[in-house]
Order: sequence, then C-alpha cells, then structure tokens
Amino acid sequence: MLNELLARYPQLSVCTESLTAAVAAMIACYRNGGKLLLCGNGGSCADCEHISGELLKGFLKKRPLPAEQKAAMSAACPLLDERILDQLQGGLPAVALPSLSSLNTAFANDVDPSLMYAQSVLALGKPDDVLLAISTSGNAENVVAAAKVAKGLGLTVIALTGAGGGRLAQLADIAICVPETETFKVQELHLPVYHYLCAAIEAAFFAE
Repeated sequence: MLNELLARYPQLSVCTESLTAAVAAMIACYRNGGKLLLCGNGGSCADCEHISGELLKGFLKKRPLPAEQKAAMSAACPLLDERILDQLQGGLPAVALPSLSSLNTAFANDVDPSLMYAQSVLALGKPDDVLLAISTSGNAENVVAAAKVAKGLGLTVIALTGAGGGRLAQLADIAICVPETETFKVQELHLPVYHYLCAAIEAAFFAE
C-alpha cells in the first residue's frame, strides 16, 4: 500500500519513515481503545472532516458488522431489526474538532480564539488518544496550542505539515512534512497522505 502511494507520488519518499510511524501509532491507539482527534484551519479544517468521514464508516472496504456484534446488539434491543444491522458499517472513532462549532465559537468569543482547539483537546483527550494536527505552515497558533495541550495530557501528536514543519513539527511525536511550501501545493500532497493513512488503518481492522 505504501509502495503504491510512493509510486504515484515519488516526492513523498522523504516521508516514508514518518508515514510508517504514523500508521503504527494510529493502529496502536485504536487497539488500546483510544480515538483520533483532528484539528486544522481553512483547507486543513476541511481535511479534518474528510479524514473523520473515511474512518467513521467504510472507506475502501464495506466493513459489515460481525455476526457476534449483531447478535449482542439484537439481544440488548430486540426492536433493532436485521435491516438496520445489515446496513451499518464498522467505524473507528475520529472527532474533527472544527465541527464542534458551538464550543469553538463560544470559546473564541468568551475567552481566546487561539485556544479553541486546545479547549476541545482538554475536554476530550485521553492518554491513549492521538491528535492529528494539520497546518500547511506548521505555525497556526490554535493548532500549535492544541498540540501543546495534547502533549501535556499524554496524547500522541502527529503533525501533518509542509516542508520544514514549523513549530508544530518541533512539538509533534511524529511529523509528516510533505516537500512543498506553497499552501495549495502542500494541500495537494496532504490528500494522498491521509488517504493512505486511512486505508492502512482500515486494512488493519477490517477484513472486507
């Protein structure tokens, strides 16, 4: 899977080590009962939603519920019919922090807009979780603040940035710094990177 990514985007070969480490960290997170938190601004905000969507439902696989899970759910709620259970897909918990609009706008208005993601991480983050912090420059103030709080709580921090990585890469446990500096070019490489991450994680947990 990684070889396919690098064949299509050979410039990402400089990220091989960090990509491998990121997949391992995210798989470990989910195996330990953790969740993925994501934050970013602008296009990176949209990427957070995109990643969350790929993990919460089927991405490349259909992810049918195991028979034992369906049986347990039916036993707990006899009104839960087979039609519903047959259509549901296995999900991996991934929370896009930008989608918490009521919290974010309230905290930005009442306290400090640069700390809105930091507040979300404080409220939701646990030591087995991972924060995927996305910033094309690596210097977005609110994303850097969220990474600091995540580190303080014992989360694993994965940075997805551009060349150099900025302050975010210095804070992160794992920094995926794609080899571009212009915002739109960085974002063009972020898409195949996180599609690879989602596909590799999905393959680790779902057979079909």
